Amino acid sequence: MPSLKTVLKIGTILGEGTKAYTVEKVTYDAIYLRGHPDARRGEGINLNGVLRIIPTIVIEDILRGLESEKINLDDIVRKKGDEQKYDLFSVLGVDHDKYILGYDSTIYKICEFCFNYKPDASLLINAVISQNVLPKPFLLLAGISGTGKTRFVREQAAAHNKGDSNYCLIPVRPDWHEPSDLLGYISRIGLEGPCYVVTKLLVFIVAAWQNAFFSVEENKLICKHAAEMTPYWLCLDEMNLAPVEQYFADYLSVLETRKWENEEYSCDPLLVSDTIKLLNADMPDIGQEKLRKDLKLIGEENDALWAYFLNNGISIPPNLIVAGTVNMDETTHGFSRKVIDRAFTIDFGVFYPNDYDHYFKSPIRPKTLSFPMLSQVSQEDLIDVKADINGQKSIDFLKAINTVLKGTPFELAYRALNELLLAVVSFNPSTVEELQAVWDDFLMTKVLPRIDGDTEKLSNSVDHNSSDILSALLDVIDISFKEILIKNQRLDLLRENKDEKEKPLMISCRSKQKLEWMKARLTLNGFTTFWP
Repeated sequence: MPSLKTVLKIGTILGEGTKAYTVEKVTYDAIYLRGHPDARRGEGINLNGVLRIIPTIVIEDILRGLESEKINLDDIVRKKGDEQKYDLFSVLGVDHDKYILGYDSTIYKICEFCFNYKPDASLLINAVISQNVLPKPFLLLAGISGTGKTRFVREQAAAHNKGDSNYCLIPVRPDWHEPSDLLGYISRIGLEGPCYVVTKLLVFIVAAWQNAFFSVEENKLICKHAAEMTPYWLCLDEMNLAPVEQYFADYLSVLETRKWENEEYSCDPLLVSDTIKLLNADMPDIGQEKLRKDLKLIGEENDALWAYFLNNGISIPPNLIVAGTVNMDETTHGFSRKVIDRAFTIDFGVFYPNDYDHYFKSPIRPKTLSFPMLSQVSQEDLIDVKADINGQKSIDFLKAINTVLKGTPFELAYRALNELLLAVVSFNPSTVEELQAVWDDFLMTKVLPRIDGDTEKLSNSVDHNSSDILSALLDVIDISFKEILIKNQRLDLLRENKDEKEKPLMISCRSKQKLEWMKARLTLNGFTTFWP
């Protein structure tokens, strides 16, 4: 059930005629409804209509009862003389009698509307797309030149039928060394005072916020329901032509502050409010007003969002997905583990291989992906995951992997466990084989990209039965992936059959093949790395 703030929009009319109520405001504590001016409800004359205030906790508890089928809508409206026979809140195990007496029909209207709520039909495509959510909104697409990495990002954006409005391509320059190259800066050149030099990225971030924005209440920014938000895809082309740790430092830090709580999103700012307030607020053609114009926030409909930015800064929108295309050669920079730990790394040639035989018409296509609505996993988030209902299987798997990596530069910490559990929740495996497919892709996207070095660096000091870390990891895979290795196939989580979507697309174990490739490279060259 979406949050009440996204369902009960200001101006929503509940009921018909003079018995109708109009939603004036929804806060964390209460729903404010205004009655019809011509209604006579025995509450005194009010030319604007009677104001009724219903605690949100009452509606939330009743809606939970409706969803669990403990009650039905008709149970909300009490009939005279029936109070002793049927007590609505005793059934629900809560005590709200003091709130409902005399307001039962009003509460019925609210619950009926919320319980039967469906997003606008034009938004249903996003409701379907959101089933294939990413564990992280930051991707590294690694592969040799010409494999289709940039086109992949453009097609992901195009799947949402928004034209080019939700796609932005920014070619990275080799001379970028600080965040201002991407986010802009204050210029004091000229006699009219400081002005902010905006960038293509900052304009795109604000556009994503305009799509996600619902309202501002109590200085908190309320987002639309996920089905009503469009993913905005930013492609940083040739991302590692410049040192990512330098020019992308602000994003990498702020990315870890994203937080979803009770369907409410928060994040630290990329552009802090103090910087905006340094600009002149009085002169219309420069300073703050120029920044507002450059960010395309002119208009009354953008007043609330602009005011929020002035007071709180501009943060990462929940529907922004950043995808960096990556080539590894003599002209590019490598990635530190700080970057890899925060990214969802895809070896493009492995996850989306080029097939010459199906160049004109491929029977396989990438699944359409969307932004995550989770940044930190709790036990409650895992309840619906049939294959790992409490996350313990995944925890044991990562402990086995980390035993091999213990004492090396590649050892994993709490962030890795959270990233694994995010993947488990996102892909929601229902069988042991599907769970092992999630683990397989986790190794490919989060663990193996961190590993590189020569024979000495990769020597295994923990497991004396294996000569190196790569061999020890292969031993763990042989034990942990028994089911998919016996069948020599597993579910592809990121691609599907084009004409037979209901028929699962099966592939072989990716991480085992990659480790064997890395091991052969180590034997041949005395050095190995994940990157192609």
